Amino acid sequence: MAQGSYNYNKLFIASCIALVTTAMAFSIRADILKELGATFDISHEQQGLVNLMGIWGFPIAILIVGPLVNTFGMGRLLKFACLGHILGIVFTILSPNYGFVALLLSTLLVGLANGTVEAVINPLAATMYPNDKTHKLNVLHAWWPGGLIIGGLATFALAEFMNASWQVRLGTIIVPALIYGAMIWTEKFPETERAASGVSMGEMFMQILRPGVLLLILCMCMTAITELGPDQWVGSVLTDTVGIRGILFLVYTSGLMFVLRLVAGPVARVFTPIGLLAVCAAFAAVGLYLLSVSFTAGAAFLAATVFGIGKAYFWPTMLGVVSERYPRGGEFLLAVMGAAGMIAAGVAGPSMGRIYDLHTIEKLTPEVRQLVVVDGRYSPERAQEIIQKAQAGDPVAQQQKAALDEALRYGAAMTFRYVAILPLILVFLFGAQYFYYRARGGYQAVNISGH
Repeated sequence: MAQGSYNYNKLFIASCIALVTTAMAFSIRADILKELGATFDISHEQQGLVNLMGIWGFPIAILIVGPLVNTFGMGRLLKFACLGHILGIVFTILSPNYGFVALLLSTLLVGLANGTVEAVINPLAATMYPNDKTHKLNVLHAWWPGGLIIGGLATFALAEFMNASWQVRLGTIIVPALIYGAMIWTEKFPETERAASGVSMGEMFMQILRPGVLLLILCMCMTAITELGPDQWVGSVLTDTVGIRGILFLVYTSGLMFVLRLVAGPVARVFTPIGLLAVCAAFAAVGLYLLSVSFTAGAAFLAATVFGIGKAYFWPTMLGVVSERYPRGGEFLLAVMGAAGMIAAGVAGPSMGRIYDLHTIEKLTPEVRQLVVVDGRYSPERAQEIIQKAQAGDPVAQQQKAALDEALRYGAAMTFRYVAILPLILVFLFGAQYFYYRARGGYQAVNISGH
């Protein structure tokens, strides 16, 4: 569909591919995290710091450029994001030559590109489809799990069938970056809905002081931790709890999310967007608890199904609600929501890693603890030495490996159990909002003119 001099259909597809690029960066980093741990000899907490840098780049970028996307121009910003993706991946591949700090900085650059993409595509979608925001934002963000699937399958296939290094697998992210860059390089972009409607930037900024907006920001933090916190660790955690590549579970739950988000419009009409969020929170709480007690592939598959349904609608529906209920907040409120979610998820990354380490160390036998704990931190390199000796047939090492596996299984499970508390709280917060709107005639989208 083209409107005026703008090719809305092409811009929407390019936005979807840009989101695929950010998601691939996320899922491939989740899969190679253990290898990064071995390459740089870093603990689970330090691995969480790598995730933190990737995620913190997002709110830094979105808070700086998000409110100013109309000033800078959405097309110009998306071009910068494309260049950031390509350079960030190249520098990450080269980082072993320069040390752990180089890994952190290159990961930050990718995060900045991810945040710039999010800063542009959300107000762009809201501008192009003002009467169907929740549905279109869900369709757009279906390509987040879509990208997780593409990245997950790519890294799995390259590792399993071609024995490709983590550098080769990470390099596949450059492909979609080149595609969306080529699609948008010569295209014209519209003004944001807020600017086109004549709402001043001053009024846009003042919208954040409204109590309903502040409550939604709080909810966004908790939904983001619930969705993205476990996703950062699912590859590592399920490898320890179930004994198979956890990235396959990320691919599976992402498949559920992809399908469910494509049909978000009819589902949201049945439950209303707020009611849908309450239902999702209940599923997510149950799913996370089940993941914490699932130690077989079948049980983990069932738990992942429940969790996948639960987290499916969180991010795009939260964006849809704030855009529909507070449209005069425009690109600023969308940027704040995205930034709040990623900041919360970023803090959750190393926090979950700390829980992982602490409970693993707690469960270790004194003998094995002396071998794998260095300066109070769990050392993947020391653990790998035990595993290699056990694989070589050393009977003592095999006993040590069994104790290590049990401790890792316990530590991994506890990371999910702690996070399960948040969606339980969200059930009550979203439920209260649902009944608030119901008492006032039901949830309704607000026209940007105020009606």
